[in-house]
Amino acid sequence: MSITFNADEVFEMAEQIERNGAKFYREAAGKTSDRQVKELFQRLAGVEDNHLRTFQEMRKAVSDQEKGGTTFDPEGEASLYLQAMADDRGYEGMRSRTEKLTGKESSSELLDIAIGAEKNSILYYVGLKELVPARAGREKVEAIIREEVRHLAELRRYLGALGL
Repeated sequence: MSITFNADEVFEMAEQIERNGAKFYREAAGKTSDRQVKELFQRLAGVEDNHLRTFQEMRKAVSDQEKGGTTFDPEGEASLYLQAMADDRGYEGMRSRTEKLTGKESSSELLDIAIGAEKNSILYYVGLKELVPARAGREKVEAIIREEVRHLAELRRYLGALGL
């Protein structure tokens, strides 16, 4: 059985991904002693907050018809599934949903975790872009993808500067 989602649910998941990302970057900033990496993570947390606001605005602009369910879902399972995907697949900055930062990670390990998570987010948003009509803000999703790609490049540069 294939599961389909409406625009409201898709944006709900994107919002959760951004919340997870901002939370991770703030936590990682508190766990590194490297001043430059700490500042990078703090800045990226703010950018993720901006992405969250963008998706919230896009979600508000979704018409009632687009918010309507696309599958018969009397138990709300589609929403629960989306939540699980946002937590497990769109986990920006976590190794997995259950494996949290310990505080023993080096700056290079934190950067590596962030790189993997940014890649996952980019993949999700590329798929999301295809679901968003141009009139509903596809260009905003494209801008977020470009920004996430820049994050990935910046994280790679920092990792390279550490000699890895």
